[in-house]
Amino acid sequence: MRIDIVTVSPELIKSPFEHSILKRAQDKGKVEVFFHDLRDYAINKYGKIDDYQFGGGAGMVLMIEPIDKCLSGLMEQRNYDEIIYMTPDAKTLDQGTANILSAKKNLLILTGHYKGVDQRIRDKFITMEMSIGDYVLSGGELAAAVLCDAVIRLIPGVLGDETSALTDSFQDNLLAPPVYTRPAEYKGMKVPDILLSGNFPKIDDWRHEEALKRTKLIRPDLLNK
Repeated sequence: MRIDIVTVSPELIKSPFEHSILKRAQDKGKVEVFFHDLRDYAINKYGKIDDYQFGGGAGMVLMIEPIDKCLSGLMEQRNYDEIIYMTPDAKTLDQGTANILSAKKNLLILTGHYKGVDQRIRDKFITMEMSIGDYVLSGGELAAAVLCDAVIRLIPGVLGDETSALTDSFQDNLLAPPVYTRPAEYKGMKVPDILLSGNFPKIDDWRHEEALKRTKLIRPDLLNK
């Protein structure tokens, strides 16, 4: 997979890709990630990429010309399966979407900033708009990193145990059940006996029941799916 990320603040977004699973995925050759500084496409030598919005109102808007130059140049080099705009006024990222995107070859991500981008960019280029929650960040960089983490970890060969991702929360519209490790007893707190029994069919049943209980308590809305 190749991911191109267009950003106003490349240094802000690079760090998550230099550590842990995201770094190992790149080292293994499972994914390539490239960062493109929008200011390289500024309309003047002062690095101008934003302007006041028509009709008045507080906040600056990313201009159409720099983004058009950047996206058009990238699109001339390859075909993208999706061109994604990270913005709070969009569909919320979920596990199903991450699963779908993990099977793609080329993704292009545009991160919003200030009050967002000129709507004409969204109309012309964007094939998918994505939010990570009902709140507003200073920019779309951290949201893009979250999206990439959710997607990249699902690429076959990225995780040491590929079955691990299949048992994550939301894969079956349930929250994950409780997990335990050694020691079996600590300060009077014991691991459930069933997990020590070696009876794996019954362990699976216990985990499913616990997942249902946790989901009903914390996220009952998931059960409607």
